[in-house]
Amino acid sequence: MRERIVIVATVALLLVVLAALNAASYVRVDEQPDTESKPDRSTINAGATGARALHDFLNEAGHKVVRWREPPSALLREGAASPATFVVIGTLRRPFEKDETESVLRWVERGGRLVVIDRMPNPALLPEAGGWQLTSEIVNYPDEEAKPDDAGKMTAGMPPQMPIQPTRLTRDIEHVAPSRFAGRLTLYEIKPDEDSDKGDGIDTPPPVAAEASPTPVDVWKEIFGSTDQTDSSSPPPPPKPAPGTTPTPLLSGPVRHFAYAVADDEGASGEGALLIDYAHGAGRIVVLSDPFIVSNGGISRADNLQLALNIVTDAGGIIAFDEFHQGRAASQNYLIAYFAGTPVLAMCAQLAVIVLAVVWSRGRRFARPLPAARVDRRSKLEFVASMAELQQRARAYDLAIENIYTRTRRALARYGGAP
Repeated sequence: MRERIVIVATVALLLVVLAALNAASYVRVDEQPDTESKPDRSTINAGATGARALHDFLNEAGHKVVRWREPPSALLREGAASPATFVVIGTLRRPFEKDETESVLRWVERGGRLVVIDRMPNPALLPEAGGWQLTSEIVNYPDEEAKPDDAGKMTAGMPPQMPIQPTRLTRDIEHVAPSRFAGRLTLYEIKPDEDSDKGDGIDTPPPVAAEASPTPVDVWKEIFGSTDQTDSSSPPPPPKPAPGTTPTPLLSGPVRHFAYAVADDEGASGEGALLIDYAHGAGRIVVLSDPFIVSNGGISRADNLQLALNIVTDAGGIIAFDEFHQGRAASQNYLIAYFAGTPVLAMCAQLAVIVLAVVWSRGRRFARPLPAARVDRRSKLEFVASMAELQQRARAYDLAIENIYTRTRRALARYGGAP
């Protein structure tokens, strides 16, 4: 009985372990709803703060779109799979490391296009441009009552913003509808005679070249081409670059595409820009200070979708959305990643527990030791041959007759029908 207690306890423990595995596999914690205070800007998220609508629209429109799950150092790899545009949206769940920032900026210097969409962009991703430093500030901070799925409340008190000049990023746009929590982008001039510990410098307006070209007609023709509405006396458009060459940008300094001066509900004013881009090496950095414009909850407002398309598709090529810093890095074990979220992994774990229990039980003795069974490996013919040889050598013929007499007499009686 004592030996059976161990067996019963083992079986009971095995059942408890299997039940725990089942509970862990099928009982799921309810996901937290999307809020502006804790948004999820991933392209996988179909909630109001996600960017899945933009990703799916680009994919269905024929653009090459990928979810980038590798470290930024992979951007430096040459090949057909190298993206032309790298999009970083919103507050990240995994911050950029120093070496990752250096990899991204080195990739931009080689001709890449970095698109940063955030109310407070990471300063490490915004290097200075021609003596100007780009910063951002937030006038209205999102609170718990801000519901990202209610576009009316998200844009309350914020008038539609119109482009301040015709550029490639403002084509086909009449006005956009940012949220009241949008950041204010500001350009600060970095004076060379100031010490590095005195901050960013004095807030001064950008140079004239950063806001408009010397001739607006030339700007319009460079971006949109010649139209019938232009005057015949206007100068002809500049010649197109030769095939295979990179066109020289029309404006080399930071360009402000949307700028506003508004007052919020509490009376606090906020001046600055909504969209700025500037050159960095052979590439370009685009900064949009409101993720609401590209989010699922705000992309359908006004011309927000057109602005998002202009920003991410202007460079052509592959468009990569950063999912690595959204906490969705690629798994090293692709088999486990393929079956993640299915009962297959729980079934394999249960089978492993059962196999371990069988191996453990087969390797233990649950009763008193028993002697090994002795098997007689000799056959009957071998016994008869041995006895016959002994009787032959002893010349015991009478003993041999006596051994077979009884059997022979019984057989003859049976055949003869005698008792």
